[in-house]
Amino acid sequence: MEEDEREQAMLGQIPQPIRPSDGAGNIDLGPRDIMRDMENPNMLVPPVTDSGLLPNLKFSFSDTHMQLNNGGWSREVTVRDFPISTTIAAVNMSLTPGGVRELHWHQQAEWAYMLVGSARITSVDQVGRNFIADIEEGDLWYFPPGIPHSIQGLEKGCEFLLVFDDGSFSDLNTLSISDWFAHTPKDVLSANFGVPEKAFTHIPPDQVYIYQDQIPGSIESQQVPSPYGTIPLSFKHRLLAQTPLRTSGGTVRIVDSTNFPISKTIAAALVEVEPGGMRELHWHPNNDEWQYYLSGQGRMTVFAGNGAARTFDYRAGDVGYVPFAFGHYIQNTGDQSLWFLEMFKSDRFVDVSLNQWMALTPRELVQSNLNVGDQLLDALRKEKWPVVKYPGYGYPVK
Repeated sequence: MEEDEREQAMLGQIPQPIRPSDGAGNIDLGPRDIMRDMENPNMLVPPVTDSGLLPNLKFSFSDTHMQLNNGGWSREVTVRDFPISTTIAAVNMSLTPGGVRELHWHQQAEWAYMLVGSARITSVDQVGRNFIADIEEGDLWYFPPGIPHSIQGLEKGCEFLLVFDDGSFSDLNTLSISDWFAHTPKDVLSANFGVPEKAFTHIPPDQVYIYQDQIPGSIESQQVPSPYGTIPLSFKHRLLAQTPLRTSGGTVRIVDSTNFPISKTIAAALVEVEPGGMRELHWHPNNDEWQYYLSGQGRMTVFAGNGAARTFDYRAGDVGYVPFAFGHYIQNTGDQSLWFLEMFKSDRFVDVSLNQWMALTPRELVQSNLNVGDQLLDALRKEKWPVVKYPGYGYPVK
């Protein structure tokens, strides 16, 4: 058995922790998860530039608990499972046609991105103004802290990503209408609503969380006029309909309080990196970055200073994280476009481009600092290109 594995390893059929550039490492013939190693080639064989210690900056929704209900499912990534993620927690949720995420509210703000299908959201603010809207693939919604709301799957059901501005948040510990009713004496409910206690005979005994219902009728048929009007700042934003910033290596769509005014605590960018392209070397001077990978595959190296850098591999369904102000880049390592979300606990999306910084610094200073010549200095750009691709210089497309 050992000889067969050694022969396969030598033929390159099984990935091994050996770096071709300098020969460092050795064949691993012990117990191992080969499939996991194949998904993480840059963790199994780190680039020679990786050094020092950094915490784990990768987690997958596939490694989380799946909460199954009649009407849908949910799974979450919080600081409990991903300790570095202190600023943001997230929930991946699916609802069947007619499936309902019950009437509820949170202490945290809720930002969401529709991945597949469509849903109807409802909400009422503290003044009594209401909001009802249908959300399609590529649309966002945002509910401020404490604002009650609901979500219901439409004809084909839906799957979406929920993002909360607190890493310790758990969706199973939200404030739900069924849970409150179940834990309020019926005589108190009777006195509050002015109806007999028997009106509450069949209320749920516990939080229902997600449940199956009928597919709702048209949005026009469900409109409820409020004497106070509708919510003035829309809770919905059509991100995919937004004109992207297009550069040599892909596209970027930025959404924050400047173009989605209600979104006061979450800023984001939807990034597409074409094959051979990369999200340029940069950092964010306002907060940690939380990432969700939508499709494709890529690798990210994070630079922490003092000689520390570490590389991670990502694919659809993975979560990445970059601590505040740490330098990083993301390369497309596949043959299809890499799509991912960058998220921040902030009202504004901001980043600092390494290339632009160098271009806007006195040439002689950059030259003496890095001991570089005209070839690099002449190529620097004063305009920011978030995603770049130069023929002959990108990650080799397989």
